[in-house]
Amino acid sequence: MRIIFPQNYGIYQQDNARCHTARSVCAWFEEYQDEFTVLPWPANSPDLNPIENLWGHLDRVVRPMNLQPCNLAQLATALESAWLNIPVNTFRNLLDSLPARLAAVRSAKGGYSGF
Repeated sequence: MRIIFPQNYGIYQQDNARCHTARSVCAWFEEYQDEFTVLPWPANSPDLNPIENLWGHLDRVVRPMNLQPCNLAQLATALESAWLNIPVNTFRNLLDSLPARLAAVRSAKGGYSGF
């Protein structure tokens, strides 16, 4: 967050997965609440978070690498490199798709939307 929002005006969106709602994570969010806002997000909501698509992108870049990461440090390096090389168009396309995603969720009355 400090890299992306150095002035502490960031908004963090998470999907309320168990790993994000553990006591230690909630305590961390509380400790750093002045540095960014955690976007309220309903538990078990339809997955409208574009980051999920970006995780898939990272997987498609890192998994077929000729030299697979052999430890956590190598994996972190590979993921960071892949992240920094995501084309700007990928982000733009995900943002541009949000109105259609929302419409699909509304049409499915909050159920599975196919996105």
